[in-house]
Amino acid sequence: MELPFRANGDQLLRPGELTDIRRRLRNISSRHDLATVVACAFDHRTRMLPFFFADTRMAPAGARAIGSALIDAGFATTRIVLQMWNRNFRPLQMRLDGRVPDLFCVSTMSLHMAKAKAMIQDARRIDPAQRPLIIAGGSVCVYEPWEIFSSDPSNPFSPDVAVTGEEYVLLNLLEVLLAVRAGGEPLRMTFIRARDSGMLDGIPGLIYGRGGRDGAPEELIDTGIQRLVGNLDELPHPVLGYGLLERPSSRTTLASQALPAGEVRRYSRIASLVMTFGCKFGCGYCPIPAYNQRNLRFKSGARIADEMARLSLEYGIRYYFGTDDNFFNDKARALEIIEAIVAAQDSAGRLCRRVRWGTEATVHDTLQMREHLPLARSAGARALWIGVEDMTGALVKKGQAADRTVEAFALLRQAGIAPMPMMMHHDSQPMYTRGRLEGLLNQVRLLRKAGAVGLQVLMLTPSAGSRLYEQTFRSGLVFESVAGRRVQPHMYDGNFVIASGAAKPWRKQMGILVAYLYFYNPLRLLATAVNQRGRLHIKAVGAQIIGMCGLLLTFRRTFGWMLRLMTGKIKRKPSPPHSPIPMRSTDGGTAPHDLPLLADQSEAGKLCETL
Repeated sequence: MELPFRANGDQLLRPGELTDIRRRLRNISSRHDLATVVACAFDHRTRMLPFFFADTRMAPAGARAIGSALIDAGFATTRIVLQMWNRNFRPLQMRLDGRVPDLFCVSTMSLHMAKAKAMIQDARRIDPAQRPLIIAGGSVCVYEPWEIFSSDPSNPFSPDVAVTGEEYVLLNLLEVLLAVRAGGEPLRMTFIRARDSGMLDGIPGLIYGRGGRDGAPEELIDTGIQRLVGNLDELPHPVLGYGLLERPSSRTTLASQALPAGEVRRYSRIASLVMTFGCKFGCGYCPIPAYNQRNLRFKSGARIADEMARLSLEYGIRYYFGTDDNFFNDKARALEIIEAIVAAQDSAGRLCRRVRWGTEATVHDTLQMREHLPLARSAGARALWIGVEDMTGALVKKGQAADRTVEAFALLRQAGIAPMPMMMHHDSQPMYTRGRLEGLLNQVRLLRKAGAVGLQVLMLTPSAGSRLYEQTFRSGLVFESVAGRRVQPHMYDGNFVIASGAAKPWRKQMGILVAYLYFYNPLRLLATAVNQRGRLHIKAVGAQIIGMCGLLLTFRRTFGWMLRLMTGKIKRKPSPPHSPIPMRSTDGGTAPHDLPLLADQSEAGKLCETL
């Protein structure tokens, strides 16, 4: 169920178009005075390893990017609400500058979909005469947009429209609406007029409902796959979004002012930054290459250095995480970014002396950068999350063999950069093997000896938008319920075994817990504190403490599921998720986001055999 590709030559926006549309909106924004609330959904049941700690101390990039785009386009009355900080927030009660917002945007991953639906449903309770235009976005809308629309008139939670793309799609929608908006007309009424007249059909990246009762459309119209911004320097500056954050609280309403700049660092200790997009590898379980239309997209080193410098000066943020799919994809580009950070200076001195950052990479590309790792450390790099997956290559081969992984970890440690392996557990991988490396614990042991500072172990779980997603369901591997408990969206994070052909899937669930316990435990903490020395000593001790705290939550949330897998009946899904609401393209054909069964059955079959 990969996203289809736009025609060659039509995959990217015209250079400068994202910059131009923001300029055009700035020229008209003062005549409309729109108030916007951007809410990022968060389900607290996902709080466990390997995301514990960072999940609530790093303001998400998606909602911030939308806020930055809006304020850069001239819509100054904008607020960003993060549900991880404001779990009691009620859209029904939101007021911004004393009025109901004109626009309510909900950003969500599929993991947090239950909370997103609840917020949309609450917003729909606002009197229709005052109700804001409700827009949904985020990864769930990119890959399975029908999930955010209700097919049940008795439980209406549908947004007015879903954005299946990035910032440009939303700005393009606003430009079209404001061009025909009558003075003082509610933006939602303008949207309805534009929708019914077909004015939205020329904006790739939208899905909206037609017909039916309020909140439960009869059909969904798909305007197509978005065009991507090629030069990431055109993206709005992230410093703008941090000035829009709602103050963390237990209130159901909004504060009169956004979180003061001096307090941002207190709640968002880490800043997530877009540096590069895309990956040159084509793993069948990963949706990243198709999302990027097989393009690698980059920011310049100068732009990244400027973003870090401004965030450091204006908000005092010291730590950064690059939301890269594979930072070392292009050696020359990565080196240009590193050198720019090393060279950057401002009124506070050299940038590399006050910022610390980490990102994701692969074993293969880390080895390609071997001579430049010390320079990366000088630029502030302190940790690399490495996609080790399975060192035997049984799951996927991308240069992560045992000897190469050990070599890469040694190079990283010599440079003073913490190796943070990311592993995938799967059906054909035993928990332990005598004298061989196939076992999960055998590989975790090797990684620990190689100097891994942290560890991520997740069960291979079907990922929407990946090439093998649909066939994994059709092969009967995905669970619908276990012992009467239905599999919920928040359980698709890899911590729960929800897809397996093993005779005893509970052993897979136990394997994840045992692997974490082997790596994170009081004895390991003591040994690290007493015996380990060097530049990574404090980081390794901190990782052990955070890991043990996260393991307690992981055990609490998944142990009961393991017992169900052990004793209960497993009901399997016979087919992949599909839209219960008919979908079509603007010309009446197949909707691009309502994808047919993949043609490459052979590759799907190979993965299912592995599972």
